[in-house]
Amino acid sequence: MVEIFLKTLPFFALIALGYGAGRTGFFSKEAIAYLTKFVFYFALSAMLFRFAANLSLGEIFDWAFVGAYLVGSFAVYAFTALIAVRRGLSIAEIAFEAHTSVIGNVGFLGVPMLVLLLGEAAVGPVILVLAMDLTVFGSLVVILVTSSKGSTSPVGALKAAISGLAANPMIVSISIGLLWSAFNIPMWQPLDDFVTILGAAATPGALVAIGASLSTIKARGLVPAFWLSGLKLFIHPIAVAIAALWLFPVEPFAASVMIACAALPVAGNIYILAQHYQINPQKISASILVSTVISVATVSVVIALVKQIPL
Repeated sequence: MVEIFLKTLPFFALIALGYGAGRTGFFSKEAIAYLTKFVFYFALSAMLFRFAANLSLGEIFDWAFVGAYLVGSFAVYAFTALIAVRRGLSIAEIAFEAHTSVIGNVGFLGVPMLVLLLGEAAVGPVILVLAMDLTVFGSLVVILVTSSKGSTSPVGALKAAISGLAANPMIVSISIGLLWSAFNIPMWQPLDDFVTILGAAATPGALVAIGASLSTIKARGLVPAFWLSGLKLFIHPIAVAIAALWLFPVEPFAASVMIACAALPVAGNIYILAQHYQINPQKISASILVSTVISVATVSVVIALVKQIPL
């Protein structure tokens, strides 16, 4: 357990470094925004393209894996939504609370950390979890919120969600990489060197960007933040573990990666969505901050536990 904690510590130390840089003003808000853009559009996209180009769709896609992750995640999603309904929240607020309870920081934290800690074999499962988060749950929250606001029809909301996915560089880079692999296109050495060098900036860049972004967050609404953080860090991985280990025939190593992904803290891009739609951004931002701080300890525990799953 201590050994795993020491291995995860440098990742969270980089987040702390970014937080300090933002908090002290060494990074301005504009600098933080551009650092995040660099990681999102260039470094992380290069890393994902290179990973996907060296995999086949068959190596990534598995129906049992998809079923286990969706069943486990939707169980938590439905539970969170039910509690939110009993609290008298609006449909848009319910959608965001449910979304927060199941969407972890797989892109900026999970991809670099889990691949390094669990090995290259974790690439496929991590990419599949990321794809489901972006396509299934990302589309669902947009459809529910825009439809509830009456600004567009459900069909219009679906079109908006699809347009958003088509413009997401993570989806685009994964798709291009898989097509590259499917058509057996040779990887030109200078291109491989280019994406390797650029992708190498994704790990430190993403982690520093997470911390710097957290420095701009004000921890208001701590009671709901602890509630949502508890759902994300504890209930979500437990639900996914039950689905992957007992309900579906998921290969043990893939199941361990899926559970580790489910244990990640709340994703930062949910705050951007909440701010865009003006749906309790303070509550969401507090959940991101609280879950990230607590995850310094919980992620190490979960990774240590999943390493015990017999292969």
